[in-house]
Amino acid sequence: MADAGAAFAEGTPCWTDAMLPDLEAGKRFYGELFGWTYGDPAPPERGSYTVARLDGRRVAALSHKPDGRLPTVWTIYFATPDAEATAERIRAAGGQLVTEPAPVGRAGVMATAVDPGGAAFGLWQRGALTGFEVTRRPGSYVWTEVCTREKAAVDVFYARVFGFGMYAAGGGGAGAAPEVPEEAEESAREGAGEGTGESAGEDASDIAVWVPAGAPLDDEHAIGGRTMIDETYPVEMPAHFLVHFAVADCDAAVRTTTRLGGRAVEGPQDTPFGRYAVLLDNQGARFGVLDTSTVS
Repeated sequence: MADAGAAFAEGTPCWTDAMLPDLEAGKRFYGELFGWTYGDPAPPERGSYTVARLDGRRVAALSHKPDGRLPTVWTIYFATPDAEATAERIRAAGGQLVTEPAPVGRAGVMATAVDPGGAAFGLWQRGALTGFEVTRRPGSYVWTEVCTREKAAVDVFYARVFGFGMYAAGGGGAGAAPEVPEEAEESAREGAGEGTGESAGEDASDIAVWVPAGAPLDDEHAIGGRTMIDETYPVEMPAHFLVHFAVADCDAAVRTTTRLGGRAVEGPQDTPFGRYAVLLDNQGARFGVLDTSTVS
């Protein structure tokens, strides 16, 4: 178990929420699956945004989807001390702003964007809502990864925007890089500090692990990663972020999901990082569950 602090380093995943067609059905589903309880929802004009809590501490939020054309998804938000400056780096690195930085009452400043591969994510500049109050405990956020077909462009993008250092999954150290492609190294350092390390050329791993700018390239400091959408995925699968929640028993979580009207689309299976599965909830939102207690 790890409690999240009040301050998040720039580029650190700090919050997640889901837009759902049926908010009450979503509350029941995740309440039973993860043990979440809920505060009073915001007014309908603000999507009835409802904060989910685990033992009284903030872990996520659910909201009503106001337009049926919008995707039913979990969104990950990266911390930024200056959403306007980060938005400018996003544009300069080849991404696009979906919504410009804007205050959300006293809670903070939010923006949404897409990377060059088409995966959507959020920015969060903290106000009264600092972000997660607990992570890595069963029922709370544990991991995120961008799933993409555009490996080189996406690696360059996140290095330039957030200064992420990158190494090959399973390598676990600076000597195990790849980092970002060589042509991105100078831009990444100029845009976000010295955290990108040495160049890796064009042979980046199909699974790259991210660490914050300036952090050691090891699993202790990992905050997320990049995986590839390969031929095993449907051709219509878009690039996306996959948000994972910690669970005490992956197989039990899959059974509960199925009983509640969702389904498993991948796993359960063992990995070096724990036993995991990719699930769809009862309204079609995709997310992962991970039991890290199974790591030997």
